[in-house]
Amino acid sequence: MYASRTTQLIVGVFALLGIGAMAYLSFSLGKIEILPQPGYTIYADFDNISGLKIGDRVEIAGVQVGKVVEISLHQERARVTMHLRPNVKVDNEAIAAIKTSGIIGEKYISISPGPGDHMLVAGDTLRRTESSFVLEDAIGQLINQSGSGSGEKDKDPQIGKEPGKTGDPAKGKK
Repeated sequence: MYASRTTQLIVGVFALLGIGAMAYLSFSLGKIEILPQPGYTIYADFDNISGLKIGDRVEIAGVQVGKVVEISLHQERARVTMHLRPNVKVDNEAIAAIKTSGIIGEKYISISPGPGDHMLVAGDTLRRTESSFVLEDAIGQLINQSGSGSGEKDKDPQIGKEPGKTGDPAKGKK
């Protein structure tokens, strides 16, 4: 028993629609763009970009205005390449900071406009940056500070002993 031509045509159309839907989802979820978006590219150099990755968003005042398109090493600092929409203007005194959505959310770049009078053009670099806050580093510093103590016990051997007792066991006996 063979299917009629109409049935074969309907099955073929549904198969093509399914493949098209899967391709669309793959590109959109993978943040892959087929055609380049209009806009311009600027750079920012950071001391630490821990957790930031290609495809993360760039925001001004909480509004997405672009995305991170490349991360590389430039003169021993992390260079982030950002692609911004063409209508977005960033001045030369703006501050680029790496922020986190929530406590352990994804990273993004937040650009805070500055008082500068010169607007950046394609290929310019933001000079003022704030690196990523790394929770693990902060916890490590806290542990190291509390573990080292203030050093007071090392200076006076009597600190930390019971009242009335001296450091010499022979003098402590009555």
